[in-house]
Amino acid sequence: MKGWIYAVLGGGFIALQGAANARIGADIGTWQAATITQFTGFATALIITCAMGGVSFKQLKGVKPLYWFGGAFAAAVIYSNVTAVQSVGLTLTVASVLIAQLAMSFAIESRGWFGIAKQKMAWPQFIGIAMMIAGVIVLKS
Repeated sequence: MKGWIYAVLGGGFIALQGAANARIGADIGTWQAATITQFTGFATALIITCAMGGVSFKQLKGVKPLYWFGGAFAAAVIYSNVTAVQSVGLTLTVASVLIAQLAMSFAIESRGWFGIAKQKMAWPQFIGIAMMIAGVIVLKS
């Protein structure tokens, strides 16, 4: 149950972040918005980490260098979302991002990338994505 609650919270925060970033981006620029968002995210995570007493970064040397690019991916996510929200609106952006996330998640799980356990994808999953795409088309009209 805990995982579902965090997934729903994460989804809500993504929508809030998209709206806030689009506003910041309109005021000062898209990459500047990405910079501020990354910095405040880093500061918030660091404060929470310190408050919870988990200020040990000794395990960092055990992390594969490829995985360190997660922050770079986040910068691309922020830039893309800000640009999309300003162009097509928040609802279509979130719907399209969700479809793209699912498609990429299927690719990652079906191939076992990033050490994720391989999962077999079948027709029901592809039908689900097709239904979501149809939903975006309905939202757009």
